[in-house]
Amino acid sequence: MRFKTFTLIAAASLGLAACGDNVGEQALGGAAIGAGIAAITDGDIAKGAAIGAGANVVACNTEIADCN
Repeated sequence: MRFKTFTLIAAASLGLAACGDNVGEQALGGAAIGAGIAAITDGDIAKGAAIGAGANVVACNTEIADCN
């Protein structure tokens, strides 16, 4: 169950990439998305925020998401 929630959060964070002008904005956008998904799936909101922030920063700084 935990892996399923983690996978959902990670996939949604990449799919909903919230690219900002700098790493802080990218992390904040990802954290919001991850926390929201964790709340909807009855997961740990802090973990969802951390996973979302990390996933969004990675997505925005690689070619995974088109942030331009």
